[in-house]
Amino acid sequence: MVYGLLAYLLWGLFPAFFPLLLPAGPVEILAHRVVWTAVIMTVVLTFLGGWRELRQASGRTWLQLIAAGVLISSNWGIYILAVNTNHVADAALGYFINPLLSVVLAVVFLRERLNRLQLVSVSIAAVGVIQLTFLSGQAPVMALAMAITFGLYGLVKKQVQVSATASLTAETLVIAPLGLVFIIWLESTGQGTFVSEGPLHSTLLVVSGLITMIPLLLFGMAAKRLPLSTIGMIQYMTPTMQMLWALFITQEHLSPARWAGFIIIWVAVAVYLFDLTRRARRARKRDEPRSVPTRHPVEVPQQ
Repeated sequence: MVYGLLAYLLWGLFPAFFPLLLPAGPVEILAHRVVWTAVIMTVVLTFLGGWRELRQASGRTWLQLIAAGVLISSNWGIYILAVNTNHVADAALGYFINPLLSVVLAVVFLRERLNRLQLVSVSIAAVGVIQLTFLSGQAPVMALAMAITFGLYGLVKKQVQVSATASLTAETLVIAPLGLVFIIWLESTGQGTFVSEGPLHSTLLVVSGLITMIPLLLFGMAAKRLPLSTIGMIQYMTPTMQMLWALFITQEHLSPARWAGFIIIWVAVAVYLFDLTRRARRARKRDEPRSVPTRHPVEVPQQ
């Protein structure tokens, strides 16, 4: 539980960190984030002795890892763009939609079945997305892009047959060369900020890799120790923190139509969490040992 709470707490605080990287642009930040995460994960995997796992991976597994790297990098880039352009509310909406989208992907691609309450929850969420798309006058492009990229990333990760540490290392390594080439090009043309903005700025760009790595590893440790229902319930801690940041820190304006869409999404989330809680309680009751009545010895009177 502590690992999971720390992971979601760190993700919820991301809107406070990435604006510190300005004046670096979203693509430059993304490039540094990928490169330095790859560097740190390379050191971690070397220390753990996990390279054999990647050397023995099949071609299919490597294709999955490449796809995962492209998807998570795209998700990071969209998130950075949203935060640094004062669209934190859109980023939060993307994280609200994502768990429900993951359910749809599981049904379509993994042949999982929805119970009645889950079907109701997904249907309500669809109404909220339609509300935000067609009635508010502003399509939630960033939110949908974030939800789709992270949802597909989760689908790919579900089928990858390597450990979380090896997977994260490979995902960043396959994308890191592109990021490194882009950083070199920026610096050689005078458009980069890694050198020109001082040592503090350079340090923060390097730290972006650590900031990326830590919550992902914490999440992996939590997922191995907690029931899926518990992971699902605490997951909504992140978008709730981001919504509060958007309202009270960046003071983003939300029209009544967008408020209505968010409320519909929250109702869908509430139904989904209620179903998780209900099923968890039923599972606990089934696992509880039934009490056996104690048989007291019969006293035989002495003659």
